[in-house]
Order: sequence, then structure tokens, then C-alpha cells
Amino acid sequence: MPQSFWLMKSEPDAFSLDDLKNSPKKTTTWEGVRNYQARNIMRDLCKKGDGVLFYHSKTKEPAIVGLAEVVKESYPDPTQFDPESSYFDSKSTPEKPRWFMVDVKYKSHLETPVTLAVAKQTKALAQMVLVNRGRLSVQPVTAQEWDLILKMGGL
Repeated sequence: MPQSFWLMKSEPDAFSLDDLKNSPKKTTTWEGVRNYQARNIMRDLCKKGDGVLFYHSKTKEPAIVGLAEVVKESYPDPTQFDPESSYFDSKSTPEKPRWFMVDVKYKSHLETPVTLAVAKQTKALAQMVLVNRGRLSVQPVTAQEWDLILKMGGL
């Protein structure tokens, strides 16, 4: 059982849960996060073995669609050093990196995606960060929220 739980957002036209499932070793880097609060979560709190709710954002019906797991803890995001990358940060250096990432591995699809609309209508999820302050791309999830989402999703 994971010790901590997170929700990670991705736009499915950029990188979907199916893309993760079809990645080599069903694993990818979670690079490109450029929000300090989300960065701090990945850098300071995400641990190997933690559970991840995979969320499709910026779609007609945003939803939690599956599960992943943190398989590599925080390390500097190399895209910050690449001038050709859209994630380049001229103020960041290899000696003093500003941005960090983790690696995540596909676990499963939910049988039934849990839409944002359904989450907002579920009283037991009223305090969930996704429902209250949904903009954050990496956000904490409580054990109770995790269990309920899995149940709602058919797992």
C-alpha cells in the first residue's frame, strides 16, 4: 500500500494515460512542471512507491482516468537547461537547478473515469484539493479520497 498519494494532471493531447501505458517499461519522466508549489511537492514529498491518480485536464470532460506509481524520486529536470526546450529556464543552472521531476509508472486504468463534475458533487470529496483549488498540476490526495476514488472508479 502506498504511503502517500498524489494527483498529477496531464493534457491528454500532450500526454495521456494510454501514452504512459505504451511508454517503455510503462514509465515516464514527469518533466515540465513550472509551478513552485507543484515543484516543491515533487522535490520534497513524492517518494518511491507513492500512489498517483492520473488526471486528464483541459478536455471536454476532465477526469481521473487511472493509476500510476512514483518509481523514481526527485531529480533535476534536464529540460530547464535546454535552450531548445519550451521548458527552458535561463535562471536555472546545473549547480542550482530550480525545477525537479519524478518518474511515474502506469498501474491501471479506472473502469469508470471519475469526472471533475462527479467529484464536485460527491460530499466526501468536498475538501479534495482538486475540487477546491484544482489548478495545481501535482497535488496531495488523502488516503480516504484515494480509497473513495478507487471505489468510484470500479477498482
